[in-house]
Amino acid sequence: MQVEQIYTGCLAQGAYYISSAGEAAIIDPLRDTAPYLQRADKDGVKIKYIFETHFHADFVSGHLDLQQQTGAPIVYGPGADPAFDAIIATDGQEFKIGDVTIKVLHTPGHTLESVTYLLKDETGKDYAIFSGDTLFLGDVGRPDLAQKKDDITKEDLAGMLYDSLNNKIMPLADDVIVYPAHGAGSACGKNMMKETVDTLGNQKKLNYALNQPNKAAFITAVTDGLLPPPDYFPANVLMNKQGYKSLDEVMERGLMALTPEAFEIAANETRALILDTRDNAAFTAGFVPRSVNIGLRGDFAPWVGALVGDVAQPLLLVSEPGTESEVIERLSRVGFDNVIGYLEGGFESWRDTGKTVDTIHRISADTFATNHKEDATVIDIRKASEYSAEHVKDAYSRPLADISTWLKEVGDKNEHFYIHCAGGYRSSIAASILQMHGYRNFSEIAGGFNAIAKTTVPVTDFVCQSRTFKN
Repeated sequence: MQVEQIYTGCLAQGAYYISSAGEAAIIDPLRDTAPYLQRADKDGVKIKYIFETHFHADFVSGHLDLQQQTGAPIVYGPGADPAFDAIIATDGQEFKIGDVTIKVLHTPGHTLESVTYLLKDETGKDYAIFSGDTLFLGDVGRPDLAQKKDDITKEDLAGMLYDSLNNKIMPLADDVIVYPAHGAGSACGKNMMKETVDTLGNQKKLNYALNQPNKAAFITAVTDGLLPPPDYFPANVLMNKQGYKSLDEVMERGLMALTPEAFEIAANETRALILDTRDNAAFTAGFVPRSVNIGLRGDFAPWVGALVGDVAQPLLLVSEPGTESEVIERLSRVGFDNVIGYLEGGFESWRDTGKTVDTIHRISADTFATNHKEDATVIDIRKASEYSAEHVKDAYSRPLADISTWLKEVGDKNEHFYIHCAGGYRSSIAASILQMHGYRNFSEIAGGFNAIAKTTVPVTDFVCQSRTFKN
């Protein structure tokens, strides 16, 4: 028996490959199926089943492409209603993979159809659980994504989750390995550990959700402090339930090279968003006007999903030459299939033809320290938890994820302000969005708070954010 976790850091997502005696199963595959096919080919095994723990909201699964490529059936838990052929398993149903067994444990709570797959080894001993979004390391799945306004609430789902955990998972032995669908950084939980594999016994000790005294306390604990889910989540659920274009088709369309002239025409005649995926330092030094910068070398796809939202939005790409395929593939993981072309030769080809170039006013942390005054308006776009730990004295906490809301509060476009994140990745995103909306009288701080903290600028542990922006 072999068990391999195939982890994708930018999505904080774990897919799983299990093989035994010439057969294999894939659990929660990503849309780019090549890693699973290559691994099965290398081992000389046949992929027998594709298991889905639930209808994923944060990424588009590769179940349909993988099914077409292998002929393996897709398996869902009780109550699932996909628009394509699939095995809808019953609670307790078992599937053989070579000499090992996968048992379905129906664990509703995160979603109604959520299941945990229990892997039994060749001797029949419980070996591992693939817990999907039911149980994370340090947390449990958020219970608000599948709520229905009139007949089911997040509290109802949290109660189901409590029963699932206590009746199906907690009775398992402490040495059972826990393989979750996500780790730290995922929007599917709020308190996940950085580790991606653990034992159930350790989780019984450390996981706050598994240590609540009763169901009422559990419901309060897991529903408290939930941030709104990203706007693209419902669209991803729909794609996973109803189907989507093949990745090959998406790649073929997106990999259309456009000359600077053709790119400019496409930008002017369509409602396409220009997405610049270069490093933030390169972007701020020069870019195609009205571009939004979300760097490929970071949490690229989740930020596109959070900030663009509409998966049908047409996109034009400006990328480092040679990275276009990777960009399109990573966009497809979160359902953004509508790339209509990319700038051939990258930004340099645009610049070299003499077309208009825009820039961001980026300054060093030392320059900020030299010019900083007590009444300066400083906007900290890090997460609230980062801000609470330490921040520039009197800075405003305005997380990047909420920019569509706080953008309206900035006020006078002629009043200067500073903007920063932790290291420059997120502040470059925010700066590009601000300029696209007509805000230009600001300075973005290179190196973010990490650099600012090394200067003489006063920082503090906490400042109450009861004020609003000056108008």
